[in-house]
Amino acid sequence: MSALFLALAAGAVIGLALGALGGGGSVLAVPALIYLLGFTPVAATTASLVIVTLTSATALTAHAREGHVRWRTGLLFAAAGIGPALLGGALAGHLPAAVLTVAFAAVAAAAAIRMLRPHTATDDVVAVRPGPAATAGAGLGAVTGILGVGGGFLAVPALVDVLGMRMREAVGTSLLVITVNALAALTMRAGTADGLDWTVVGPFAGAAVLGAWDGKRLSAKLSGRTLQRVFALALLAVAGFMLVDAIT
Repeated sequence: MSALFLALAAGAVIGLALGALGGGGSVLAVPALIYLLGFTPVAATTASLVIVTLTSATALTAHAREGHVRWRTGLLFAAAGIGPALLGGALAGHLPAAVLTVAFAAVAAAAAIRMLRPHTATDDVVAVRPGPAATAGAGLGAVTGILGVGGGFLAVPALVDVLGMRMREAVGTSLLVITVNALAALTMRAGTADGLDWTVVGPFAGAAVLGAWDGKRLSAKLSGRTLQRVFALALLAVAGFMLVDAIT
């Protein structure tokens, strides 16, 4: 099976998940790049940042048109993560492949477990706590920089619980935060980006962007909770496989 076909298929599936769930789909990009397309963990996390940036920026425009992005708050939250994202991007190239794989598997498993929990978010407004907000923003930036994931599964709960945003605004604003952090991390990975196979990364990213639009339409037809559970179980299986692969 050709690398181009695999890239298009994987990108489309990840885009569908991202569009249908409003976040979290990009966490599958790294394992797809490693196990389907033969990327090293460092190259996969770099390529994932490219894919995350493009898909998040595209989705951001749609949410912005609907008025669901709080630009000032989102940029302030993202600012706390820029430094950690830069440091994480620089650190990733010096970490052993097994360490990156285990860390990614742990984050993926945590994301899956969170998705399987009963959804408790409401539209109630709570007070913003600057200290925890800065800590959450910094943590998200570090995860994005090191592991190459967008972190929507972390950003949305943080924006709701820490900054008191309503769910619709949190989803839209998280895309702004993710885009800024991913761009920051990419600036520290210029050297590793030069070695990427753009004949694979380009189609992968393009299919993900197109898939995200279809995923948004899919979410209107199927139960969001059902989609989230199916995705979480698949993600948990991927995390388990990666962990076993790293330690054997």
